[in-house]
Amino acid sequence: MDIMLIFVFIIAAFLGIELISKVPSQLHTPLMSGTNAISGITVVGAISVTAVAVGVGGTAGKVLGFLAILFATINVVGGYLVTDRMLSMFKKKGDK
Repeated sequence: MDIMLIFVFIIAAFLGIELISKVPSQLHTPLMSGTNAISGITVVGAISVTAVAVGVGGTAGKVLGFLAILFATINVVGGYLVTDRMLSMFKKKGDK
């Protein structure tokens, strides 16, 4: 079972590198925005899993749930900041 999980991870990493390297630079900003929307779903999932951990009463579950919410939120906010910065590069100098 472990060897199968390692195999899936290696194939997914290879596929991800191949797909990302083929994307033209003009499409990176729209793809980043779409990825941020998907990461928002991760925040909702982390909140629901943390709620279950709080109901069960496990300390490790609460800590891991809090970390999942924290990291997913940082990912979403950072992604939107990067997207905003990239989009501002396409504005004219006179526009605000």
